[in-house]
This record gives sequence, C-alpha cells and structure tokens, in this order.
Amino acid sequence: MAKYFNISGELTQELLAAGNNVKTSGISLTNIHATTMCTVDLYIEKRLTGKFYLLKGVELPIGATLIHNIAFSNATGEFGLYIKLNKSASETPAVDVILR
Repeated sequence: MAKYFNISGELTQELLAAGNNVKTSGISLTNIHATTMCTVDLYIEKRLTGKFYLLKGVELPIGATLIHNIAFSNATGEFGLYIKLNKSASETPAVDVILR
C-alpha cells in the first residue's frame, strides 16, 4: 500500500518509524514549489548504528520528479526513514513524497 506525504520546511521529518513494519519498493519525490529548487537528503537511521544516506544533497529543480527504486523494510528494531529539505533561496522548500 502506498503512503503519501506533503513535506515543507527545513526540519528533518520522519517518513517511516522503525517498527512500522512497512515494506517499500520505491520512492517518488516531486518539488512542488512554484519558484525555487530545493536540495534533498533521504536516509535510513538505526539507533546505535547511525545514518545511511540514500540521497545526499540531491537538487530537485522546480516541478521535477525523482523516482528512486529502493527495497526497504522497517520491522521492529530496524531502520527508520527520514527526509531533510534544504532551500536554495529564501523560499520554504516543499516536496510531495510517495512511498510504494
């Protein structure tokens, strides 16, 4: 089952918590801001193990969509999935995220 998120701002946001027991096969990221691009960090993290980046500093142009095929399961005690947006101008970044 797909999961849908509207992400905005520069705070790190949790997409999937460890223990949600969700399996994904891919992710779609779309820059929905009308006038500025944004930079995306997407990573998995496990307590006491650390962060592992799937995307680091990837620039999304205005209206662009990035589709990334990833096999990921976040069973109990495993990894959570996180996203961090960074603005490239004075505007607040905004991205739509679809996990499938």
